[in-house]
Amino acid sequence: MMREPRALIAEDEPVLREELRAHLAQLWPQLRIVGEAANGIEALHLIERYAPDVLFLDIQMPGLTGLQVARQVGGRCHVVFVTAYDAHAVAAFEQGAIDYVLKPYDVSRIALTTQRVKQRMGHLPAALDGVLRDLAGAVPAREYLRWINASDGPDVRVITVDEVCYFQADTKYTSVVTADAISIVRRPLRELQEQLDPATFWQIHRATIVNANVIAGVTRDLRGRVALKLKSRPEKLAVSEAHVHLFRQM
Repeated sequence: MMREPRALIAEDEPVLREELRAHLAQLWPQLRIVGEAANGIEALHLIERYAPDVLFLDIQMPGLTGLQVARQVGGRCHVVFVTAYDAHAVAAFEQGAIDYVLKPYDVSRIALTTQRVKQRMGHLPAALDGVLRDLAGAVPAREYLRWINASDGPDVRVITVDEVCYFQADTKYTSVVTADAISIVRRPLRELQEQLDPATFWQIHRATIVNANVIAGVTRDLRGRVALKLKSRPEKLAVSEAHVHLFRQM
């Protein structure tokens, strides 16, 4: 007896994520949704954990973009791009990706997508190299945060993001740690994360985002817990289990 096909939804907007799940449940009741990711890093973690057959992947997500996730997925699962950009979706489809779903969702379009996915389930996932090259050039360049105004005692300090070693959540505020100082910004960590370049700033814990350029090495204790050594700070940063996969090759 063949097992039920498994799918993962990666979409950062909760309402749209739930809406897509509901449409899939109606149109493809045999499809088992094994996980939902709100950002690219979480998507990679869930892919490693559940090995889905199909990935519904939003192109624009915080943490890692959908394009960056697809690049790491390789040929491990079929990919359906979820996008608000019609031109991008058409390019992806024409280059061999299974299909695409446009936002806002259209039930007839999702129905067509599910039929096409079912037809390809018995075949190897499509190669995405050409798709990703085309999409990388077509997706509008995103402007990321370049500097931060932070409180340093009674003073306000202007810190460029390149100076930051890591950010750490502190109740309603966030600590901004540079090589020689710790300052405070009155913004939650999640809000900052959405404005940081995910290629440089990696979330390693629910309360910590590190600048990948300042990582000096990785340590593991006798229990297998992972921590990062930094080039310009004496402390080590704990890596939670959900983010250990980022450092498996180190």
